[in-house]
Amino acid sequence: MRQTILGVFVGLILAGVGVFWWQARAQIENYAPPPPEPLQTIAAPDELPQIDPGDVVGPAPPEASELTREERRFFRYDRDRDRIITRNEMLSSRSDGFRRLDVDGNNLLTFEEWAITTSERFAEMDEDANDRLTPAEFATSAPKPRKKMPACRC
Repeated sequence: MRQTILGVFVGLILAGVGVFWWQARAQIENYAPPPPEPLQTIAAPDELPQIDPGDVVGPAPPEASELTREERRFFRYDRDRDRIITRNEMLSSRSDGFRRLDVDGNNLLTFEEWAITTSERFAEMDEDANDRLTPAEFATSAPKPRKKMPACRC
């Protein structure tokens, strides 16, 4: 019984606040803002304002740390930068070649084809099966270096 009375009381308070808010908003919309005042003087376009900063020194710009190739590859997948790739992060940023994902070869990539291939690859990398990739586990998926072809086949 007490809960019912309290619920009705809170509902009436919320309804009253809503009515007052609605009326206040309607009154604000009825009044047009005053027109802007015309500019009295316009500076010549060639003049720039002169300000002497004195001895004030701004903050130093942030320094970018040099990342290794593997760290850059890791952070492409680790969207929240917590140094752990979750299954959702891996699935959301997958960018393998289209032909490798198109299993049935019909030049149409269905979500099922993409999700199955990505899930299988994630499961291969996740050695401890905890649905998270550490940097060491992720490093096992590094692409193999390409062999350089000679510039000319003479």
